[in-house]
Formats: sequence, structure tokens, C-alpha cells
Amino acid sequence: MYKVFFNQKPIFLTTELVPQTDRTPVLFIKFSSPENIIKALKSKKTDCLYLYHQKEDKLWMHFLRHFPIVEAAGGLVRHQDGRFLFIFRNDKWDLPKGRIEKNEPIRIAAVREVEEETGVDGLEIVKPLIETFHVFNRNGKYKLKKTFWFEMKTASTVTLTPQLNEGIEQAVWVLEKEIPQKFENAYENIKQVYQSL
Repeated sequence: MYKVFFNQKPIFLTTELVPQTDRTPVLFIKFSSPENIIKALKSKKTDCLYLYHQKEDKLWMHFLRHFPIVEAAGGLVRHQDGRFLFIFRNDKWDLPKGRIEKNEPIRIAAVREVEEETGVDGLEIVKPLIETFHVFNRNGKYKLKKTFWFEMKTASTVTLTPQLNEGIEQAVWVLEKEIPQKFENAYENIKQVYQSL
């Protein structure tokens, strides 16, 4: 079972039929449209949505037909002093990430995006973390963003500079004990990335 987010609401892609309730509808993806999937997700009556097909490859095929994929990469950066790098964008705390350019290696894209969005330097990748998925709206069309995450480290002493033209208002170093407070206003995907450390 895969978990994809739409705003803060999970979509579960499943090959097993699960019991349907008013708050947890199940849609057969083969007979669903992007419009009725988004409508179900936007409803205040639903907590989550299950999309079902008995075959996993067909499940993904139909899902990607509805929501074309955009690949991105980003980082959970730990400073040598133990603090973590966060950004504030669209009124939520987030981690730096961005779109992978054509033919760009994923690791290079991850480092480049973190540098561009925050101004940090001296980044080293420690290890790959998880991949996250979320549906977003770009120019009236819904797409699926798949983000490859990496744990990174740095001893950077530069002043952080948020990338304003990407809507980033702040780039800050956060003490580990402050992270739960940031998570009160953060995307669910970001919490999963941190938990995957």
C-alpha cells in the first residue's frame, strides 16, 4: 500500500479491498476520474481516500494517467552543531526541495535545490532517506510530485538567504527540541522524512 498526500489528507493506493465508511471512501481507480478523486479529497466529510485495483502495476498506471508525475529532490540538513535546516513557505514549515532538471542526477538536484532555496553551502549527502508523494495543483492541473529525500550535513557559517521568488519567507536553523513545535504547522510528508532518519 502506498500513501500519497493531498494537502494534509492521505490517499492510500491499495490492492486489497478495505471496508468503506462515509469518512473513508473506496474508489475503484479504473472507473474514477481525476475530478471525482479531487472532489472526494476536498470533501470535509472524508478523512482519507482509498484507491483500489487488484493489480499494483495497473493501480499505478491508472493513477499516473490521472496525475502526471513530476520528480523533485531535497534534503533534511543537519548542521554539525546539531540544528536542522527548515524553510517557511506557503504559511507552513517545510524542508528545502525542488524539481529535478532534465538529465540531472538526483543527488546533484537535491544539493542544488537546498543551496538555491536557503543559501547554505558545504553540503554533503550522508544517506538517502524515503521518497514521498503528494498531489498538487499547477496552473489548474493536478500532478503527482515524487520527492527523493536525502540526509545531508554541513558546517556552513554563511547567513541563510531564503529564495523569495520561490515563495520562501524564511530559512532557519532549528534546534531538535523545537522540531515538534514546527510540526504543528507542517506538511505530513515532512514529518515522515524526519521520522525516517
